[in-house]
Amino acid sequence: MTFTQKILGATATLALSAGAAAADPAIIFDMGGKFDKSFNEAAYTGAKKWADETGGKFRDIEMTSEAQREQALRRFAEKGFNPVVMTGFAFGSSLDTVAQDFPDTKFAIIDMVVNQPNVRSVVFKEQEGSYLVGMMAAMASKTGTVGFIGGMDIPLIQAFACGYAQGVKAANPDAKIIQNMTGTTPAAWNDPVKGGELTKAQISKGSDVVFAAAGGTGVGVLQTAADNGILAIGVDSNQNHLHPGTMLTSMVKRVDVAVYNAFKAGTDLKTGVVDNLGLAEGGVDFAMDEHNKDLVSAEMLTAVNAAKAKIIAGEIKVHDYRSDNTCPVK
Repeated sequence: MTFTQKILGATATLALSAGAAAADPAIIFDMGGKFDKSFNEAAYTGAKKWADETGGKFRDIEMTSEAQREQALRRFAEKGFNPVVMTGFAFGSSLDTVAQDFPDTKFAIIDMVVNQPNVRSVVFKEQEGSYLVGMMAAMASKTGTVGFIGGMDIPLIQAFACGYAQGVKAANPDAKIIQNMTGTTPAAWNDPVKGGELTKAQISKGSDVVFAAAGGTGVGVLQTAADNGILAIGVDSNQNHLHPGTMLTSMVKRVDVAVYNAFKAGTDLKTGVVDNLGLAEGGVDFAMDEHNKDLVSAEMLTAVNAAKAKIIAGEIKVHDYRSDNTCPVK
C-alpha cells in the first residue's frame, strides 16, 4: 500500500465514521480520485461550489477498490447523510440494492439509470458534444488522421468514440480515425503511463489530434500530445489550461452542475426521474477560452456552431452507441 493509499484510507474512515449534521450531503468519487483533472474533479467542483456558496459541509470518499462501493453507500446512509451522490456507472448494482434498504435516504447517481423511487439518475448525451469536437479535430488535422483514446471499454465510452467519429467524418469524409481503449477493468481510468504509450503509438501512425475520454488516464494522453507537438482534446472538465497551445478544446460534461443541483436540493431532491442532458439542456458542449482561441479558426467555429444549432433543432441526429451497441461510422 502506498502512502497516498494510506492517506485515502484514513480519510475514508474518518468520513464514514463521523456523523452527519442536519442531513449533510455526501459524495462518493469513482476510481481515479477526486483530483483526476477530469470526471471526478468536475463532480468535486460542483460540491465545493455548493459549500462555498452556502457555508455548508459535505463528506466525501474516494474509491480505492471495488469492494468499497456498497460499504460506502451503506455507511453514509446509516450515518444520516442525505442526499448521497455518486459518480460513475459502476455504482449502479450496489445502489440498486442499498437504495431499497434505506427508503428515506435520497440518492443521485451520475452516468447510470437506477430505477428506484429514492434515486435520481443523471445521464448525458456525450455523443453530441463528442460530435462537435470530432468536427474540430478533422478541421484542425494536417495529416487527415486523428485519434481517440478511451478509458474502460464500456458502452458509455464507446458512445464518446462513436459521436467523435461521426463528427470527424462529417467534416472530412476521407479522414482516418485511430481508436484505442485503455483496458477492460476500472484500473483503465487511472493509468496515465498507458495513456501516454497509446498516444505515442497513434502518433507513429500519423495522428496529429487526439481526443482522450479516459479520466485520470487522459492526463498522460494530454501530456504526451504536448510533448510531441500534436493537438489534444480534453474531456468532462475544461482541460484547456493544462497545456495551452496544444489543447484544441475540451468536450465539457457538466457533472459539476449535476452535483451542485443535487446538493442544493438537499432532502428535497426530486427522485424517481432521469435527467438526460445534451446540447439543448446545456449538459455537454465544447470549451472555448483564452487558452485555445488561437487554435480555433473562425471557419472552424462557424462550422461547429452551425452543427450545434442543427443538433439542438433535430436536423442532425447523432447516433448513440448505447442504443444498439453499433456505430454507423468507423
